[in-house]
Amino acid sequence: MHMSDKKTVLPKLRFQEFNSYPEWEITTLGAISEPIEEKVGSKNCILMSVTAGKGLVPQKEKFGREIAGNSYKNYYIIRKNDFAYNKSSTKQFPEGYIAMLEDYHEAALPNSIFICFRITDTECVPDFINQLFQSNYHGKWLRKYIEVGARAHGSLNVDCNYLWNMPIALPAKKEQKKIVEVLSEIDKLIISEISKLDVLKKHKIGLLQSLFPTDENKNPNQRFHDYLKSGMWKHVKLSDIADRVILKNKDNSIKRVLTNSAINGVVAQNEYFDRKIVSGNNLSNYYVIEKGDYVYNPRISTLAPVGPISKNKIGRGIMSPLYTIFRFKEEDHGFYEYYFKTTLWHKYINSKSNTGARHDRINISTEDFMEMPVPVCPDPKEQQKIAIFLKSMDILIFEQENRIRMLQSHKKGLIVELFPSIEEVLK
Repeated sequence: MHMSDKKTVLPKLRFQEFNSYPEWEITTLGAISEPIEEKVGSKNCILMSVTAGKGLVPQKEKFGREIAGNSYKNYYIIRKNDFAYNKSSTKQFPEGYIAMLEDYHEAALPNSIFICFRITDTECVPDFINQLFQSNYHGKWLRKYIEVGARAHGSLNVDCNYLWNMPIALPAKKEQKKIVEVLSEIDKLIISEISKLDVLKKHKIGLLQSLFPTDENKNPNQRFHDYLKSGMWKHVKLSDIADRVILKNKDNSIKRVLTNSAINGVVAQNEYFDRKIVSGNNLSNYYVIEKGDYVYNPRISTLAPVGPISKNKIGRGIMSPLYTIFRFKEEDHGFYEYYFKTTLWHKYINSKSNTGARHDRINISTEDFMEMPVPVCPDPKEQQKIAIFLKSMDILIFEQENRIRMLQSHKKGLIVELFPSIEEVLK
């Protein structure tokens, strides 16, 4: 591998202790690895899948169950520090994602969508290659060989030869280990901060369930001391405190189509989908929605088992008649925005939905929806205080998310400096 006639390259940033070391030699993935085509057969291995940006995870963790079926015996078997290339295109990794098996000694992977390989060069550190792939180095190499028409249902038609011919610059083994050590420390920090974020989010979920009453005839489980003697909470119909929004875009003048996503709330449709959903030629039956309005989307998902209710924070637009839009008669200070993030209103929606309806959508009439019981505090200031308190939790969560983003950005910048780019390797 280390021959004097090989092409070499240097990264933008190099640790001072390695300045006297030879330049990085350029090889190929095929020269330092071998394909894995060993089949599981009758062995009993944990079934894995790939989550882009996260890596290899058990199918039970990702899908809630194992989905191999009769094809299991033909699955590939991989071992610790082996790699799997998932030929499925995602937004973050359009050319597919390569993950290394880190936490298990062996695992099984579907042979239909994975290319598996093992590093065989003893002078190559698998973790070093893994850090390279995490930066989507492979994607920048493969994209020119993957035509747009080669994608079928998100799966990429990739010629393995292009993968094996991918050029890779390798420093001495000791330098590889140093780079891995530094980047691994940042990874540990990111994992630690993500754990803190998970704790904050779980704490908020607990607060959401305890700061609102679980029953129509009860006060919430937790209450601010100032309001313990202010009386009992009550429930009223949504139509008593909110009006339906039924203004239509009759002159077809508003073209900004909005949608309600369980993950992102109310967003512009052209920013949420990667394709145009409506033509924009005839939107006269769409409802006009203003900032501050609430919208119910009856489309169900794992995150929103009865559909999400979200507050419009992005401004004026129009929405499909499929949605129910409503506006509170008085300022709610975000109180109901938080209430609708709980599952406390789900029971009512399920009780009114038509079980014979489409499997991906709740079938509830607008009239029934507006009859939904919602909680009201005896003192409006209590509602405001709850909203302010939960907003403070959101600020903590946002700040924690920002810490994670900064660390991830720092690591991304370091990788740019510590690894030669594909363009530099190809010079």
